[in-house]
Amino acid sequence: MKESINIKNAPAPVGPYSQAVIYNNVMYASGQIAINPKNGELIKNDVKKELKQILANIDSLLESANINRNHILKCSIFLKNMNDFEAVNKLYADYFEPPFPARETVEVARLPKDVNIEISFLASLD
Repeated sequence: MKESINIKNAPAPVGPYSQAVIYNNVMYASGQIAINPKNGELIKNDVKKELKQILANIDSLLESANINRNHILKCSIFLKNMNDFEAVNKLYADYFEPPFPARETVEVARLPKDVNIEISFLASLD
């Protein structure tokens, strides 16, 4: 049976979806954008600031399941502009420890609310 995760310490969904779903000891997290859950403020126009907020939101989702970054198996990064790849990659590398999660990073034409970056992930509860 799947369990829906919806917590106050991560942005509320802006559509008909859960922040994350747990099924068979795996957390499937919806794409995170840089919304500060405390005040609802959307951070835009600075990919580094956006990424820091996204990573904080990811930490909150992980904490809700009593796991941490080391449990993340895979991340999907969606960038509005691949020219931001180097800056994102550097901050991302500081966030994780080896062995790093599997990952893909792709450039997309547009993201929700016209943000510069969105990240989704899968994490093991084991």
